[in-house]
Amino acid sequence: MSESSFKPFARSRRRFLQASFATLVSTPLATRAMAAETEGAVAAAKAGLARSGDKVTHRDVVGVADFSKPSRVPRFHLVDMASGAVETLLVAHGRGPDPQHTGWLQSFSNRLGSEATSEGDYRTGEYYVGGHGRSMRLHGLDATNCNAEERAVVVHSAWYAKPTIVLEHGRLGCSEGCFAVSPSDLPKVLARLGPGRLLVATKL
Repeated sequence: MSESSFKPFARSRRRFLQASFATLVSTPLATRAMAAETEGAVAAAKAGLARSGDKVTHRDVVGVADFSKPSRVPRFHLVDMASGAVETLLVAHGRGPDPQHTGWLQSFSNRLGSEATSEGDYRTGEYYVGGHGRSMRLHGLDATNCNAEERAVVVHSAWYAKPTIVLEHGRLGCSEGCFAVSPSDLPKVLARLGPGRLLVATKL
């Protein structure tokens, strides 16, 4: 994705978003919403592990990407199965079902050439260095994401997944179906969600 995909926004919009976010996260309603979101992520992680059985080697940490939320908010949950603690990060979705770059994933697709995010359970694979630098392969475990390897759907970092992009434009950019995270978050994601673990892509 190129930077020209974004239309210019005034500085006042950036200040408004910063102020709005600071206010939002401090309200009791936001606190209850975050608690419910954490519970939903833990439940989705447990259900995913139950479905995957012995297809997943390591069951200590599960990734849950909740694409019911817009890209401007953190929606990629790293769930610690022992403690129940959840850390949530920004993640981009595929541009195919969001051609106008609204920041909302409208639908999933497993079709080749769709440039879409695919729903389902993934087993995390090996690390490699590619066009986006250090990355991690994904293996689709369901009929809804079985083309992940052929489509080169992976975890990688991208400039358009930085928090500053949200402040500037009100949303992240889009990938071609990959789970693109901020460069500052990638080392953490690769370390905690390394090979042989489960990643669930869904709408909670």
